[in-house]
Amino acid sequence: MLCAAIAHNLLRAAGVLAGGAHVVARGATLRRKIVNIPARLARPQRRPILHLPEHWPWTEHWLTLWRNTIGYSPPLPATT
Repeated sequence: MLCAAIAHNLLRAAGVLAGGAHVVARGATLRRKIVNIPARLARPQRRPILHLPEHWPWTEHWLTLWRNTIGYSPPLPATT
């Protein structure tokens, strides 16, 4: 029960940090749109590059969550 409460509180905090409609979103919605991201992290030449889909509708919200949580921008997105 305690782990479920912690997971719920972490999802709520992530939704607030992501902003937009995620502030009032349900847990399942947050898991689908913010937690389960369709990305790939590559490290050519020891520099991390984040491969996000080109037309993923929640890119900005995910990047906002990253910046608000970590404090700096995520790894560079892929150019190809």
